[in-house]
Amino acid sequence: MYKHDKCISEEVREFLDVSKTFSEDTFVRMADIQSELGELSKEILKATRYGKTETPTRHESIEDEYGDLLFSVLALGVELKADPEYCLKKSIEKYNKRLEKTGQIGSGV
Repeated sequence: MYKHDKCISEEVREFLDVSKTFSEDTFVRMADIQSELGELSKEILKATRYGKTETPTRHESIEDEYGDLLFSVLALGVELKADPEYCLKKSIEKYNKRLEKTGQIGSGV
């Protein structure tokens, strides 16, 4: 199992600083997120036989693509100087307020 001493976004930032192989352009990072999301979707479709079976609890290729997607999202956060834990906690708080108010977590738009 993977162990770390620092927050994961800090590890991503350090990797990006050292590797110098990833574009720092925000639009390229957004395209990379779209690409990784597509790859994850493809692996889920394959693992479920295009929705004919349930998603397996553990599936190596799904976990690999999910990790790639998370990396891409965290890399964008590094570029935007956004703290992922703060942003996620804010979103959870927003969803909780919506759930209490409307019984739904969606914005209703």
